[in-house]
Parts: sequence; structure tokens; C-alpha cells
Amino acid sequence: MDELLKQEPLAQAESQLGHDIALRAARRALEAARNVILSEAKNLARSGGRRQGSSPAARDDTEALAAQPAGNMLRGEAAQHDIGELAAEAARLAWQVVTPSLKPVVNATGVVIHTNLGRVPLGPAAIEAMQRIAGGYSSLEFELASGSRGDRQEHIQRTLQELLAVEAAVVVNNNASAVLLALTALARGKEVVVSRGQAVEIGGGFRIPDVMRRSGARLVEVGTTNRTYIADYEQALTERTAALMRVHSSNFRVIGFTHDVELAEMAELAHKRGLLLIDDLGSGSLVDTSRFGLMQEPMVQTSVAAGADVICFSGDKLLGGPQAGVVVGRKAAIDRLKRDPLMRAMRTDKVTMAALQATLLEYLKGRALETLPVWRMIGAPLDVLRSRAEAWAAHVTGAEVIDGRSAIGGGSLPEETLPTALLRLPKQGSAARQLASLRKADPPIIARIHEDAVVLDPRTVLPADEPALLAALGALS
Repeated sequence: MDELLKQEPLAQAESQLGHDIALRAARRALEAARNVILSEAKNLARSGGRRQGSSPAARDDTEALAAQPAGNMLRGEAAQHDIGELAAEAARLAWQVVTPSLKPVVNATGVVIHTNLGRVPLGPAAIEAMQRIAGGYSSLEFELASGSRGDRQEHIQRTLQELLAVEAAVVVNNNASAVLLALTALARGKEVVVSRGQAVEIGGGFRIPDVMRRSGARLVEVGTTNRTYIADYEQALTERTAALMRVHSSNFRVIGFTHDVELAEMAELAHKRGLLLIDDLGSGSLVDTSRFGLMQEPMVQTSVAAGADVICFSGDKLLGGPQAGVVVGRKAAIDRLKRDPLMRAMRTDKVTMAALQATLLEYLKGRALETLPVWRMIGAPLDVLRSRAEAWAAHVTGAEVIDGRSAIGGGSLPEETLPTALLRLPKQGSAARQLASLRKADPPIIARIHEDAVVLDPRTVLPADEPALLAALGALS
């Protein structure tokens, strides 16, 4: 160990990071080396101690090596190269400890709402708001006019009341939390009626039946997988029914011989019987997606107009904001959510509140389509995408521009895609190896494979990321 710590670049890492970090890294590097030696020794023992073409003397040397303490192998002139490699590996491990693993990447996959890559980039207003609030104290729970304690939910509630004409709103950490909170606060110990075709599983094993059980509500399924009528809901109502619930399928579609009940029809039945209507919208778009040639994603405004009492949707999908679960609707119902003990466990912090309010204000000001990256990407003209791809192709010998499709992703608009232009890289070994090479760039470039070739989609590459992308492509040539 003493010899190893004296070697460069580990000695330099120790001087910069401290002895403890360097020592732990050296121990890990030595342990890995020991494991390799022991593994080789075991493999030799299983094969009778004989390598193909090896001499008895070579076998004896191998067995003797495996029997030595690992420290002995660092001694002598023949071991100098090995100790240098160990020092380099230990230095790498030391620096790895102090390097953030969460880092920016370039999304060249063409998937706009990419869950694995953090959903969607925030707009400039949201980023500025986060920086402004994170760097100091704020009026998060302080009423400036009276000097008394305030409610953090009021910041977002006032904006949503103005934007959507709703009575009340509450924000939690994601839409799964929003649904769980709504069911717990409004239907615990009671029944909630859901169409059988909507008892779905959404990403990450989030299953509506499981959420119902966890909330304490009892799921009552009606209709069939493909066809449900208002009479099915009405016949299922009992004195224990608390609510009707619609669940947006988000990441799949049922097509063909189908029938769904309109939300307004469900609201009429619920209110006639003194029940609540809960609408889990999932993505929760505030923009009509059909204007981009896509099918229409259910809009929050439509649910409000239809008379839903509680509407749950995500903040970081088509809304284009930070991760959050937004619940809007009737004041009496939303107040029950605010008073539930789960609320404190699910509430968001000041930075998320700042980013979400700034994002919503972009809609209120009528400029969301121009300022929010999610809508700029979805609305990008095909000729602009092609021009960008052709400009990239000029930096890579043998690359060509081909037609392709971009996906919306993130459980929004299932199977809906947009036409795009793809840069197809020339084959250099396997496509998987090319992808791995791009991921080693700084920042990493995340691409995809199409027809056994690596392709890059300009739709999801931010203009600020193009220099890094071109540098990585140049390194491949």
C-alpha cells in the first residue's frame, strides 16, 4: 500500500483529494486485482492446472503466483508496470468518488419526453426562477402583506385559478402522488368506480388497482376492456361509493370495436348522485396537440369544462415544467387533500414551486409555444430539421441524411410520431460499440439504432448542444 500511494497519478490524487479518499480507492484497486488473480487460479485449478500449450515450468510459476500475498507482486523490477497500472486505476476510482454521476447529456434520440433522460428541458424563465429562489430566502410560507405565516400552495393556486378558472389547486411531487393523495383523502374505506379498460399499469409498475389498495379505497371495475357505457357506472353505485374515476391510458391505446363514456356524462351522473368525479389525466396538456398533426391528448381545460371535481396531471410532461403532480378542481375537494396527513410527505420544495409557477406563467402570457422546449421540439418544421442534419453530415465522412420519425414519449400520445430527418452514421464496427463511444463524450451523446445503424435526430438536440455533438462526431471520423 505504501508503494502504491507513492505512485503517480495516485500521489497527485491524494494531494488534491486527501489521504482517506486515496487510501480507500487504493484498497478497491488492490481488491479488484486480487479477485482477478484468484479467478485465474480457480480457472486453472478446474482445468487441472494446465493451459493449452503451457509447459510444466509455466504451470508451476502460475501456481506459485496465485499462492503469493498480493503485496509481494508489487516488488521487483518486473512488477513496475503492474503497480503503475494499479496506481492509475486507483486514481481513477478516487476521482470518480468526488465526480457527480448526475450530469448533462445530449439527447439525440428524437424522443421528446425522455423519462430516462429527465423528461423535458425547462424553459429559460423556469431556470431563471429556480436560480433566483434557490440562492437565498424566499416568501415560500410567509405572507408579505400581513407579516404572518403563509401557505406555500397559494403561489401556484393563484396562477392556476387565473389560467384555468378553477376553484383551487394543490401541488405534490409527481402525478402518482397526486392520484394516491386524491384517493386517500376522498375515498379511503369507500368504493371508486373505474372502467375495466382503465385499470391500467403505467410506467414503473404504477398500477391503478395497486394504488387503490394502498389508498384504502376499493376498486369497482365496470364494463369490459374495450366497451363501457354510462349504464355500467350507474348500476355499480352503492351507498359505499365515493367517486367515479377516469384514468387516461397514457402509454397505450385500445382501437377498433370500442366505446368510452364522455367525461361530461360521468360528471352528470356523479353529481346527480352526490359523488365526486376524479380525472387522472396523466400528461395533462394545456395545448391542443392536433395542431401539430398528432392525435389530441386530453386537455386540462376540457376536463374543467366537463365538470370534473378533481383533475390530476404531471408537471414535467407536455406541460413542460419540473417534476410535479398538479391537482386542480373544486375547493371543497382540494381542501380535503390539503388537510390529509399525506400532504406534508408529498409536498414540493421552493425550487420546484418557482420553476412550476414560471412555466405556468408562460402559458398565461400566451408564449408557451415559443419559449418552452417541449413545444419548440414538437413544433419544429421538417425543413429546419433536415437542414440541421445536413449540416451535421458535413462533419462526418460517409454520413447521410435519411427520413425518420420522432416519438413524443413519456407516456404521452402513445404510438404517435412526427416526421423528422435523421443523420445516419457510417458503420464502424458494431452499432452498439458506436453508441458506447458516443456515450463516452463530454457531455455524453445519447443516440439510437435504426435499421442496424446509429442515427441522430436533431429534433431533440438543443442548439446550445450542437458544438459538443459535432466535436464528438469529429472524434468518430
